[in-house]
Amino acid sequence: MSTGSSVALTDAQREEYNPFLSMQKGFNTAADYLGLDEGLREVLRSPDRELTVYLPVMMDDGGVRVFTGYRVQHNFSRGPCKGGIRFAPDVNIDEVRALSAWMTWKCSVVDVPFGGGKGGVICDPREMSAGELERLTRRYTASIMDILGPDRDVPAPDMNTNEQTMAWIMDTYSMHVRNTTTAIVTGKPLAIGGSRGRTEATGRGVMISCREAMKKIGLRPEDTRVVVQGSGNVGGIGALLLYREGYKIISLSDMYGSVYREEGLDVPAVLAHLREHRRLEGYTDAEHRPNAGQLEVDCDLLVPAATENQITSENADRIKAKLIVEGANGPTTAKASEILHQRGVVIVPDILANAGGVTVSYFEWVQDRMGYFWTEEVVNSRLEQVMVKAFNEVYSTAEKYKVSLRTAAYILSIERVASVYHLRGIFA
Repeated sequence: MSTGSSVALTDAQREEYNPFLSMQKGFNTAADYLGLDEGLREVLRSPDRELTVYLPVMMDDGGVRVFTGYRVQHNFSRGPCKGGIRFAPDVNIDEVRALSAWMTWKCSVVDVPFGGGKGGVICDPREMSAGELERLTRRYTASIMDILGPDRDVPAPDMNTNEQTMAWIMDTYSMHVRNTTTAIVTGKPLAIGGSRGRTEATGRGVMISCREAMKKIGLRPEDTRVVVQGSGNVGGIGALLLYREGYKIISLSDMYGSVYREEGLDVPAVLAHLREHRRLEGYTDAEHRPNAGQLEVDCDLLVPAATENQITSENADRIKAKLIVEGANGPTTAKASEILHQRGVVIVPDILANAGGVTVSYFEWVQDRMGYFWTEEVVNSRLEQVMVKAFNEVYSTAEKYKVSLRTAAYILSIERVASVYHLRGIFA
């Protein structure tokens, strides 16, 4: 269920769908296992800094519109804040807070020296021209300049932003500081300091997480029916990589609907159609279905790779998958996660499963700082090493504490961040 619906929500639904509250529930459960004192819990739950900006932008018709933007820096005890910028009409401060905290735990799970940050602007990019989006991006960048920097906060693409958006941010920042600063963002075009393998990194990390989880629960790719929600850089690339590994992808979706083929989709053909027509509608070699109910299709592996709050207490009982690997951030609410865990469904949580993106973002930042760039083979090999190590550490933590992989990922990541506070102390 998407919270973007126009249907009025009950108070219980608002609480369940609030991503910041969901993040805090996961945090509190892990903190209990770790025995963290209340003072440190309060420090780790709270963002270090929040900035709200109002952005006047000249529109193509000559009028001016004022957009609202946010940047939340959750924690920079382990290094610069790291996290994407999303452009969407339903962006809100609680969502950005939650996403910035999840970035802290995600960076910690894969043990890269970043803290968590996240940004967002309330707008509908589908209704804006390229010129309007460029002016909005540059104004947003100029408005948050004081808290950005390669050693402070390094943005990246997220929902409805891309390489071009990052190029505009890099250029705006560089013009203000009077030198070309490629390490200010990641997810850039290769020509201006981007990393090979970055576009595919999140989807590749999802594929690696699926493979490692399948080993643990005894499934083989050739016997595994897969439903992938989403078809962008995470869902589409993840589906393609899984297809190449021999998995049977039976359903794939975009924001307008889904395609289904019981014998398995020809994923390269589906994605070629999507690139040409910008939507799945019109693809002929599959059954077309509405998005409602896609997550409940009978399958072995479910990859929700679209947006948050898709698996909730309302549909968790109808999920048929044995294994869920979260490609999106926060696709499963805390209540739904408990229901699925009680049913014996294995969930590889977002802060582990989709950490391939931030891992290769870290690689890009390192390459920019060195001025020396790696081959795609080196990037993919190092990503594989990081993701496999992180998965095994989370799995071992789950066995040690006898908890779900989600709780184990929180325990591992929070313990690492908490240890930094114990070593550094609280500045007074």
